[in-house]
Amino acid sequence: MKRILMLMLMSLFALLGYTSCSHKEEEKGEEIKYTATTPLVTDTTITNQYVCQIRSIQHIELRALEKGYLQKIFVDEGQYVKKGQMMFQILPIQYQAELQKAEAEANFVSVEYRNTKALADSNIVSKNELALAKAKLDKANAEVSLAKVHLGFTEVRAPFDGIMDHFQVRLGSLVNEGDLLTTLSDNSKMWVYFNVPEAEYLNYKTHTQQENLNHVNLLMANQRLFNHPGVVQTIEADFNNETGNIAFRATFPNPNGLLRHGETGNIQMTLPLKNAMIIPQKATFEVLEKKYVYVIDKDSKVRSREITIGAELPHIFVVRSGLNKDDKILLEGLRQVKENQKIEYKVQPPASVISNLGLYAE
Repeated sequence: MKRILMLMLMSLFALLGYTSCSHKEEEKGEEIKYTATTPLVTDTTITNQYVCQIRSIQHIELRALEKGYLQKIFVDEGQYVKKGQMMFQILPIQYQAELQKAEAEANFVSVEYRNTKALADSNIVSKNELALAKAKLDKANAEVSLAKVHLGFTEVRAPFDGIMDHFQVRLGSLVNEGDLLTTLSDNSKMWVYFNVPEAEYLNYKTHTQQENLNHVNLLMANQRLFNHPGVVQTIEADFNNETGNIAFRATFPNPNGLLRHGETGNIQMTLPLKNAMIIPQKATFEVLEKKYVYVIDKDSKVRSREITIGAELPHIFVVRSGLNKDDKILLEGLRQVKENQKIEYKVQPPASVISNLGLYAE
């Protein structure tokens, strides 16, 4: 009996000791002091990025205007050509013959007209016969002009300064009227097209005056910024009902010819934000693709609250809705607390918190 009594006492002391240690550990856990802060309301800027397509300011197809054999090619693929420079020659024999025939007919009618005019001056023939002879001469001269135009169509010249694309035909090919020969691009300036969502379009129109067109930058496919900024000069009239976007067009100078028709990249558009509410990204957590923060109420209890993100910057979020500027939000230890848990905390000034993140808000 004594042995049993001693075992019972030892078990009771062990249980009391364990309970005491657990209670002390709980008290120790409750003594953790968390760090909190408040949103920072300030003026700043955001940079939005949009996928874009790069187009030459002029990009046309050069097509044959007459049927014939391609007799000569005076240029090469990828070559820079000047306005008026000869590019292709279609065999002109048929059109030269037509011109010679029209000129011979015009000479014959011209002799007839002169003879008729001499007779009319002597009152031998009527003025109506002279008028008929003059009409025949005018018709013959018109045929000569038309033959010259057709002959000129056998020479394909550059309509403007630009860069040749690859050939669609080869020397000696039989080309029909309208057949594609090549394309020509004027890359002195580039038009860059990109689509902007409705909300961001409204921000752009709110912060940009018509006379002060917004400057944008181009991030090229190699993730380097193009050296020259562009200017948004054109916005389409209508939104796309399927995507909710509207098309913008920015014009970029291209003095070194680096940009070419058909390239892609990303447009970077920087917009000012007045009285923006910003918080550190690390003060948020995500549940089912929604953003939340822990707000500390007047009883020092943490309560989760959904927020709407208006923009994302490095290490910070611009909050569109869900917070007030005086709300205290948990900054660190988000994984260590539970809903409605009472905590001890200290509040750090939001400017100090943002500064420690290495960000610069203007």
